[in-house]
Amino acid sequence: MRKKPPGVLLSKTAHQVDREYRIIHALEPTDVPVPRALCLCEDDSIVGTAFYIMSFLPGRIFEDPALPGVSEEDRRAMWKSAVETLGKFHSVKPADVGMQGFGRANNFYNRQLKTFATISQAQAKAVDVETKVSVGDIPHYFEMTKFFAQEETQPKDRSTFVHGDYKIDNMVFHATEAYVIGILDWEMATIGHPLSDVTNLLMPFTTASSPKARSVGRANPAFVAGATPGLPTKEECMAWYEATVGWKVLDTDLTWADAFGIFRGSVIMQGIAGRYALRQASSEKAGDYAAQMKPFGEMGWDFIQELMRKMDGPEKARL
Repeated sequence: MRKKPPGVLLSKTAHQVDREYRIIHALEPTDVPVPRALCLCEDDSIVGTAFYIMSFLPGRIFEDPALPGVSEEDRRAMWKSAVETLGKFHSVKPADVGMQGFGRANNFYNRQLKTFATISQAQAKAVDVETKVSVGDIPHYFEMTKFFAQEETQPKDRSTFVHGDYKIDNMVFHATEAYVIGILDWEMATIGHPLSDVTNLLMPFTTASSPKARSVGRANPAFVAGATPGLPTKEECMAWYEATVGWKVLDTDLTWADAFGIFRGSVIMQGIAGRYALRQASSEKAGDYAAQMKPFGEMGWDFIQELMRKMDGPEKARL
């Protein structure tokens, strides 16, 4: 069962269980692995908030994207399955499954920027029920939003289904074999730019390559090049993705999307901080994540500065 949390929610766009139900129900006849959507209940009197029921998937869920405890061969095959599954999902045309109205096509990153900026401003005002201290702004919030609003630097516009939080711990792998049998946690699914999902999935590779990320504990050491047998490189993952979707991802577009993904991640962490402040967070680790909001925001600003330096160099001709 998936249900909305109790109490007043900080964001109207979060915890939309009706949207989760609709998307997994629509994807059932496709080759995208999802649980069966069994029923949706929007009557708050039943369990206190809206909820839906989906089928149980007997398999494995890994919190660590390095997939500990599996063989070298399976680790590589499982990551390849995760990447190719994303490509299959992005290849489903919303109109073909009756979901053309699920979101607006085109101009995704500008809409995302507006949405996350609004959410961040609301989250910053959340006051801890015990300390009475507000969560506060993400570091360099205004500089980051100004940079991302410059349309001439944004990736080539594309529109597909997007999951919104596609990552290893939101997948169920087969109990004994090395492939994905289900994608979970669809609350942020919409129609948007596919690179938003790609950068989210590959974020462990991105942060592992950043000295700043390593210095603030936001990098998984298993993703440092050569550290984990069987773990593919980011470049290999991109090649698998491109082969599945049938189009080439420009390096400059991926770099911009990576930077936006860091900014987005900082807003999500700010949201965890806000829910923790109001004691609405469902995760036992919420307090730890909340404490990392500021260093993650600092890392986002570092990524943007690096990108701006690239744009001031040979890439400037592209602008």
